[in-house]
Amino acid sequence: MAAASSRCGRVASALRRVGSSLLSSGCVAQVKTRSDKMESERVTKLEFAVQMTCDSCAQRVRAALEGQPGVRSVSVDVGREEVLVEASLSTVEVQALIEATGRRAVLRGIGGSEPDLGAAVAMLAGAGQIQGVVRFLQVSEERCLIDGTIDGLEPGLHGLHVHSLGDLTRDCSSCGDHYNPSGRRHGGPGDAERHVGDLGNVVAGPGGRASFRLEDSQLKVWDVIGRSLVVDAGEDDLGRGGHPLSTQTGNSGERLACGIIARSAGLFQNPKQICACDGVTLWEERDRPDSRARAQQVVRARLSNGSGRDHFETQHRRVELLSEEGRRRCSGS
Repeated sequence: MAAASSRCGRVASALRRVGSSLLSSGCVAQVKTRSDKMESERVTKLEFAVQMTCDSCAQRVRAALEGQPGVRSVSVDVGREEVLVEASLSTVEVQALIEATGRRAVLRGIGGSEPDLGAAVAMLAGAGQIQGVVRFLQVSEERCLIDGTIDGLEPGLHGLHVHSLGDLTRDCSSCGDHYNPSGRRHGGPGDAERHVGDLGNVVAGPGGRASFRLEDSQLKVWDVIGRSLVVDAGEDDLGRGGHPLSTQTGNSGERLACGIIARSAGLFQNPKQICACDGVTLWEERDRPDSRARAQQVVRARLSNGSGRDHFETQHRRVELLSEEGRRRCSGS
């Protein structure tokens, strides 16, 4: 039991390092999706832990954020090493603005204007250097915000889908089909006839990075926790391509990278400064060298030794409970 706990702790720590390492590849590319779904300009609240020791640090952080297009308000607490930002920018864009001051930043929580309706995160890993972090925030009963960055892709369009199973025992091939509880044909995000898991395409720029901030009317956070998110090698034709696979998968090619969608912290729900798994501070963990390669090695080792199957079975049992909890929260019962 202790060995299993230690192994899970190492995996969690490695996955967090994958998320923080995404900033090292440079500027955030602005991208669009090939669908009738628009990128979201909804304002959300982002809670960052920021390494600050004096008022001048706080002033520099505030100056870097205030006045930026898309930033509505900034609150800085030096004593708590905390920065709260209301913005319509992606989490990576806000983090990049903060870290341009020389201060290190780690996202702790995300929330909207409504009471907490649920948040989740998927840490994607795949062949080669492909990796990413995608966050889900239920901003209302009808709308889910999807905020993500994926690195290491070939430039161009890539299909993005929620799959039915959170099973990575055979990498992305064991994630099951697109999440499709109503048994509908494949389509685009704006179509009435579509899989719930159909999220259209994301676009990778010349450097291989896709950064996106989208809203969806069918996806619900409480329904996808414990399932998986997969990015594909090619463009999703949104069911309009005429290929035999168009109405099933969008004919978007092989599965490049995937990750289990796990419950994540909302605003002010994650006060920890020290990682329980190995005792290092979040700043030490943030700056560990070669975090990308080591994180991928740990994840692959976990999958190969069978512990991924245990995790999948546990998550699968929780899906129905979480779905019912989310519906009760929205209905006020």
